[in-house]
Amino acid sequence: MSSKTRKVGIIGLGHVGAHCAYSLAIQGYVDELVLVDVNEKKVISECQDLRDAVMYMPHHVKVEIASYEDLGDCDIIVNAAGNIGLLTSLDRNAEMNFTVAQVKKYIGKVMQSGFQGIIINITNPCDVVTDVIAKMSGLPQGRVFGTGTGLDTSRLLAQLSLQTGIDHQSISAYMIGEHGKSQITAWSCVNFGGVPLATLAQQDERFRFDKEEIQEKAIGGGWITYVGKGCTEYGICSTLARFVRAVFHDEKRIMPASAMLTGEYGEQGIFVGVPCIIGKDGVEKVIELPLNAEEKAAFHTCCDDIRINMKKAENIN
Repeated sequence: MSSKTRKVGIIGLGHVGAHCAYSLAIQGYVDELVLVDVNEKKVISECQDLRDAVMYMPHHVKVEIASYEDLGDCDIIVNAAGNIGLLTSLDRNAEMNFTVAQVKKYIGKVMQSGFQGIIINITNPCDVVTDVIAKMSGLPQGRVFGTGTGLDTSRLLAQLSLQTGIDHQSISAYMIGEHGKSQITAWSCVNFGGVPLATLAQQDERFRFDKEEIQEKAIGGGWITYVGKGCTEYGICSTLARFVRAVFHDEKRIMPASAMLTGEYGEQGIFVGVPCIIGKDGVEKVIELPLNAEEKAAFHTCCDDIRINMKKAENIN
């Protein structure tokens, strides 16, 4: 009896891509990893380091170096190419001229390999780059999506857990919108074990807190990490690995991702961070939260900001 080999290609082996590779391997989510990077010395080093670790991993993982043209038989490709040195302004959009140009150079080569799997984009600005990849790849809707506000939501849950003492897994809350400065917390939908935040705030002072402060900590959490170590690694690689697991196991798990909206939330033709059902076909359904009027207005502002950058991306080569 044969079993399906789970094969993932990673484009870009910088801080993020390398940690994603290790996270996927050490958690036992993949059987084969294929590494692609324009920096030959770096990708050779990362491949060697991962191979050195295989003996102590949960199961055997095959690690190979490849080119864009070799990715055709991958089930999932992770796009993690970027230039971390451009983020000193603490603005994810600062990478756009570089990342969009790079993606436009190699997505065609990837598709010429015969690839028909799922592409998960991490590269910033996440929503814009995901849109570029979706358009250039021509893959069916849902098969290209971004990590979006997945990590931002984890940061929000961490802050709520610290504030209330309630475990992350018992809290339902989402950051939505742009993976950037204009994202928002869907406060009207936050609940703890099914009990709305507003109800608990009437009963317990732990649930009476400055929402704006919590939101700012969620939005700015990545920059706290970046300022001290010059990159983010553990949070994003864990987020990515969880998406991959949801796809390979067809979990139908609800996770926030940068997904194409086709009328949901009153928006059309735009990738933006929203809760989605993730399964074997990628984003299988967008979950539409019952936002209040104020949240809807803020969400539309997020989308307007993304569209401005989408327009700029059209002219980047």
